[in-house]
Amino acid sequence: MEQAVFESVRYSAVCQECGAELECWGTQALVDARLRWDVESTCSACGAAAAICGGDVPADRRDQMLSEHGPARLRVSSPSAEGVAIMRVLRAELGIDLISAKAVMRRVANGDYSGTLPEMEHLARKLRARGISAVATRP
Repeated sequence: MEQAVFESVRYSAVCQECGAELECWGTQALVDARLRWDVESTCSACGAAAAICGGDVPADRRDQMLSEHGPARLRVSSPSAEGVAIMRVLRAELGIDLISAKAVMRRVANGDYSGTLPEMEHLARKLRARGISAVATRP
């Protein structure tokens, strides 16, 4: 079993119980070959607490993670030799068409395809499962 990879952000929201400011912790994690978004929140005014597990990371929280932690890059050792296999993985994992997969593959080959660390590690693991040497790194 591979190690979990995660990044977290702290943010505020409005408490649904009392309207006060709610402290939230959101975590994007790669666990058991799945990306997930989990949120824990606690209201300091009324004590309401919640934990919501699973789902996709909201775009604003993803942007916050990229801003706070910096982007991770997907690096592949021999992208030209493995182009078709890389595109297959990208199409399957990102749900994109062939033209988009070619564009993403070019960005991977150039070393400028980036995202959150859990996202890039997820793709790197899928590529390694196909015999392609890939890593998720921070510049």
